[in-house]
Amino acid sequence: MADSQLLLKRGPFRSTWLRARKTRTQLVLSRRPRRRLGTLRWCGRRRLRRRLLQVQAAGADWRESSCLVSRAATRRPKTATPMAPRLPPNPRGAGRPPGRALVLMGFTFSGICRVTCLYGQVQVFGFTISQGQPAQDVFSTYTHSRLTINAVHYSITEKSKKEMKREARALLRSHLNRDDRCWLMKNFSPLCSIVMLEQLKTSTVNFLVSHPGLSYVFVQESPTFQISSEHLALRSVGIRREKKKNGLRLTESALSAMEELVTVSCEEVDGCPVILVCGSQDVGKSTFNRYLINQLLNSISCVDYLECDLGQTEFTPPGCISLLNITEPVLGPPFTHQRTPQKMVYYGKPSCKNNYENYIEVIKYVFSSYKRESPLIVNTMGWVSDKGLLLLIDLIRLLSPSHVVQFSSGRSKYMPNLTPDYVDDMDGLYTKSKSRVRNRGFQLAEFTESLEFADEEKESPVVFTGHKLMCVQSDFAFRKTPRNRESHNKVLRDLAVLGYLGQLQPPVPKPLCPLHGLTPYQVPFNAVALRIIHADVAPTHILYAVNASWVGLCKILDDVRGYANGPILLAQTPICDCLGFGICRGIDMEKRLYHILTPVPPEELRNVNCLLVGAISIPHCVFKSQRGLEGTIPYITTDYNFKLPGASEKIGARETEETREEKVHPKPKLYRKIN
Repeated sequence: MADSQLLLKRGPFRSTWLRARKTRTQLVLSRRPRRRLGTLRWCGRRRLRRRLLQVQAAGADWRESSCLVSRAATRRPKTATPMAPRLPPNPRGAGRPPGRALVLMGFTFSGICRVTCLYGQVQVFGFTISQGQPAQDVFSTYTHSRLTINAVHYSITEKSKKEMKREARALLRSHLNRDDRCWLMKNFSPLCSIVMLEQLKTSTVNFLVSHPGLSYVFVQESPTFQISSEHLALRSVGIRREKKKNGLRLTESALSAMEELVTVSCEEVDGCPVILVCGSQDVGKSTFNRYLINQLLNSISCVDYLECDLGQTEFTPPGCISLLNITEPVLGPPFTHQRTPQKMVYYGKPSCKNNYENYIEVIKYVFSSYKRESPLIVNTMGWVSDKGLLLLIDLIRLLSPSHVVQFSSGRSKYMPNLTPDYVDDMDGLYTKSKSRVRNRGFQLAEFTESLEFADEEKESPVVFTGHKLMCVQSDFAFRKTPRNRESHNKVLRDLAVLGYLGQLQPPVPKPLCPLHGLTPYQVPFNAVALRIIHADVAPTHILYAVNASWVGLCKILDDVRGYANGPILLAQTPICDCLGFGICRGIDMEKRLYHILTPVPPEELRNVNCLLVGAISIPHCVFKSQRGLEGTIPYITTDYNFKLPGASEKIGARETEETREEKVHPKPKLYRKIN
């Protein structure tokens, strides 16, 4: 601000540009400055842009938010469609608070904002926002396809244009000043939609961007030499316009399948449909699921969602199989909408390889809580080759879906069409084909015995009547390659964990609190049982593995009370309810206490009697980038001994060339120290 004030005092040196700013409110340069701008080099343009932004910080009128309006392209009655935007002659918005912009158009953007429909109807990511509905928080991030706000067709009552203008003027009175309202009414059309975009700040987003290198997820600054009032208005909100090609685009087959599924879900009489979505990696399954959820919520009150993808979960941290009841739209990537499931089991690994039977048992345990009161969407893994395909066939037989949506792409591996006949004739990993079973409904005798069905389920086993296959051809554009896919997925998993930890932060506008500044819960050794899921660890090293780890807070049926000292170790991994997650930030050996940091409310923590530790790790930025730390950072060292048992990534695995190279050139590693 001091620099801005100093800049204004230097009138003779900036006279040309200050006159241009004062006389031309939309930052339209005259012919002479244009010639000067054309002769500037890149560094000169960057310096000029910085000076203009400093003038903005000084409080110039032309930097306030503006109003962008367009009218319907058609004259068909009772409908509304978007058109190219038009700028008002006076975009100052003197009576409007900063951080707001009103738009009527379809445009693609990046960033985060709060969307309120003041008049008409608009659609974002398949969800329709109508006049009078609550505002929706929208997250258009750089890790996923950009979102678009589109005006949609809507029904209007038989009113005269004068009555409609009077109604719109009353709605805009609390949001716009008089001059902007008058201009809007001059360009008003009964078939238009008006949307207000507001600046959005949440504790979760603030926590995410507080870590170095993660601010790019929501906002990416790039040199802009043609600064317009529209750009400044959107920038004050926290978003920026993007090219249409960067926005989300669904193929005709995807839209057709979605339309049919919405119709079936709204007209189903005999029961709610079970929709299983499958396909290889990076073909758009998760995007399709979000869009389908939003489309269904336009017509029904809730949608059930069964998560079977361990690596890229939608509503929980990674490594979970969960069942959720969704009642609010999904307008962002997974790390922006972490929610509490109806039932969840912590599997503890991002993949089910080498433990398929336990994976099936966990899915059956979670699926048993499905009430069949609303449509169910089942998300599956992207592993559809070899044993992954056989496992998918077992899932289809176990869940008995009414519709199977199969994605395919020219870039993905070949996958046979999962028609009912193909599923009937193929052996799964644990089930037999129909030709090998005598009964007409191919009741799974061997499968039910291995999964230990309940007695009442054995008396009336599920009879599979087939499903309808819906093939979707995907042209989903993605930046992942076989080389960077694992690192990209690791970043998304870390963002999901950070999004969950963001619930620990106080609500806005209170300042962020670093994790080491929060008060943890103290849990006695003899109050909870311990189990390491992903590896065999010696009992003497159990506490080393638990300390500074991501732990699942679970509830088992066994009573663990009565032990004198502890710690209490479980011999097998239980299939039990997971109530949430936390960080074991320290262990007090003298008082025999675990220090657990978790957003789970105290009334739920009373039911926790088991801590499960898996292969899901805490993001390294939590250890290395916390504010307020001075001196040596805990749990980080460059003096790392690879010869210790369990020091390598895989317990008991042979040393690879990469491991030997790390020995020669060691990188900073995380270690765990018990107090």
